[in-house]
Amino acid sequence: MLALLGLSEPVGWGLIIVGSLILLIFVLLLLSTGFLWLQTVSSGAYTGFFNLAVGMPLRKVNRRAIVEARVMGVKAGIDVSSDKLEAHYLARGNVVRVMHALIAADKAKIKLGFDQAAAIDLAGRDVFDAVQTSVKPKVIDCPDPKKGRDTLDAVAKDGIQLKIRARVTVRTNLERLVGGATEETIIARIGEGIVSSIGSATTHKDVLEQPDRISRAVLERGLDSQTAFEIVSIDIADVDVGDNIGARLRVDQAEADKRMAQAEAEKRRALAVAREQEMKALNQENRAKVTLAEAEIPQAISEAFRHGKLGVMDYYGLRNLQADTSMRESIAHPGKPKGPEAPGSE
Repeated sequence: MLALLGLSEPVGWGLIIVGSLILLIFVLLLLSTGFLWLQTVSSGAYTGFFNLAVGMPLRKVNRRAIVEARVMGVKAGIDVSSDKLEAHYLARGNVVRVMHALIAADKAKIKLGFDQAAAIDLAGRDVFDAVQTSVKPKVIDCPDPKKGRDTLDAVAKDGIQLKIRARVTVRTNLERLVGGATEETIIARIGEGIVSSIGSATTHKDVLEQPDRISRAVLERGLDSQTAFEIVSIDIADVDVGDNIGARLRVDQAEADKRMAQAEAEKRRALAVAREQEMKALNQENRAKVTLAEAEIPQAISEAFRHGKLGVMDYYGLRNLQADTSMRESIAHPGKPKGPEAPGSE
């Protein structure tokens, strides 16, 4: 046969070996890819055999996920090219989850394109859950019990504390899902609105009589702006009366005023005691000055005798005057002890 083809034996055997290898490779590719390729052909979601057998493995793309997503979409009437699915897969997206979301949105008559769904998925949000929440609204407890608080505490103008639990029904807003605030922001805003509404109530009885006034006031504020949700309704699940915060604050204020008054009185008493001690010290100082002045009298008398300015008779007359004065004082005040001896006496 080789002779008929005009080929030498070595060349002929080489061609046979090469042909066998090519045939073997084709058979292996057919075994590994043929079923997926036939699946795309039979479902109307045709994808090139070479792309499935060689291109996707070289790009490290999960062929089965791409084929599953594409077939699922085509059967549901949503034709997304394999190139877009591959691009999303290479961007670390979940192509099957995105296709589930697109099918669910299409059946629910919700406008959602592949690019938007892929963006939501790449943003870290569960796009399929978002579509389900958009169809079937989700109920959020406010406050979140997982955060350790069971009620929202607010005080009316009359000082009475109210403990409230609310349930918020929200629907996903797919247009604001990328970049929109999450459930935590909704809970925080609802809590702020409830506290503000109760704080503006004249008495706590008004809130107990009409709890729905809180819901209306919160809904009118449009607290779902710039969030990934639309608030459908706010229901007050429970309202309990707490402590009389106003009375407690007044008692605390009175106690504080009392302590301030006591401190001020103690301050004044301390100042009075200090002033008293100062006056005693000043009195002792003046007494010492008097004593020093009296001690100079005998010296002055001696100087007067020495210079002839005071005679003996003058001195005795002074002594008699002092003795007479002492006698008069003892008669006028019998119980009073005698004063100091006359100046100059020995």
